[in-house]
Amino acid sequence: MDVQIRDYRPEDWSSLCRVHDRSRPDELRGSFDARAFIPLADDPEREYIAECTMFVAESGDEIVGFAGIDEPYLAWLYVDPAHYRRGIGRALLRHCLARLGDDAWTRACGNNEIALALYRSEGFVIESRFTGKNAGYEGPSARLALHPERRAWERPKRSKLLRVAPPAPATRSQPPPATASRPPRPRP
Repeated sequence: MDVQIRDYRPEDWSSLCRVHDRSRPDELRGSFDARAFIPLADDPEREYIAECTMFVAESGDEIVGFAGIDEPYLAWLYVDPAHYRRGIGRALLRHCLARLGDDAWTRACGNNEIALALYRSEGFVIESRFTGKNAGYEGPSARLALHPERRAWERPKRSKLLRVAPPAPATRSQPPPATASRPPRPRP
């Protein structure tokens, strides 16, 4: 399967919703009550997309996955279940890591062994396990980092450093505004 990764565009919104809504139940399974699933178009978290640098994976004319970063945090990584086990998640992850660098960190559902294995295979270490919340439901969660000793999660994310005013809320019929891809941050 030939997959291209490119920057997110506002016209990709409905495809992001489709990919998220198909894959989110798999992400939550085994960690959170199924009622924690909220379609992306209805989820308050959708507003965070506007604060992230977003990428999509395309196969032909179809968006089959997406990822988003809020330096140094990997905030989003979803692949359409019809395209699992084809290297799309790994390609998106590597694309994001090329921009995030060594301070990269993320969170995952604590019993999502497929996601945890992917992150570990790319050098992440489980820094901590804790009880997290998704849509008001508690469940096992994990924080992973490439270099836990750097404690990058304690520093402000890029969106917090750039925020002047809160973004206008997106509506179901309107996607969040596109965030242009940013060049990699220079490393000291």
